[in-house]
Amino acid sequence: MQVILLQRVAKLGQMGEVVKVKDGYARNFLLPQGKALRASEANIKSFETQKAQLEARNLETRKEAEALAEKLNGQKFIVIRSASDSGALYGSVTPRDAAEAATDAGFTVDRKQVVVVEPIKDLGLHDVSVVLHPEVTATITMNVARSIEEAELQASGKSIQELAAEAEAAAEFEIAELFDEMGSAANDEE
Repeated sequence: MQVILLQRVAKLGQMGEVVKVKDGYARNFLLPQGKALRASEANIKSFETQKAQLEARNLETRKEAEALAEKLNGQKFIVIRSASDSGALYGSVTPRDAAEAATDAGFTVDRKQVVVVEPIKDLGLHDVSVVLHPEVTATITMNVARSIEEAELQASGKSIQELAAEAEAAAEFEIAELFDEMGSAANDEE
């Protein structure tokens, strides 16, 4: 099916282009969401008359998205989740969790705008993309931790696995010292 794009669509084309797409994609996604019109003679003529208005509206929404992207880019949001001692989450952090964290911090972000490339299934800092407009994307950092204190440690640059290894090494050292003291005390008794 041939359609006229009413806005930029990723991996498809720019506003005003006539592109050929599969029927299902056009009927189920592009047409209902108002991103395209069927490429008939009447629709092409009506698009030409509305082109200036559509471009102006697109420019306005793009400027708003760019302003929000400047504020949102580089922001860090903390998500508290339960996890195993090795740092594996019981479940995962979803786009909905990222959108809720951003919304709680005062930003207007919908879960459909959040793009998680790989599932977040462990503790740590994870970069997530937020598509604010077809031409504007911001990157935020999700700080996934078991507690606020743990999140602050991760933000300072230490990983939970490193801290656990340091604590285990310190405990082993203390046990070794204790046995050495017990051994020297036994030697003193003889």
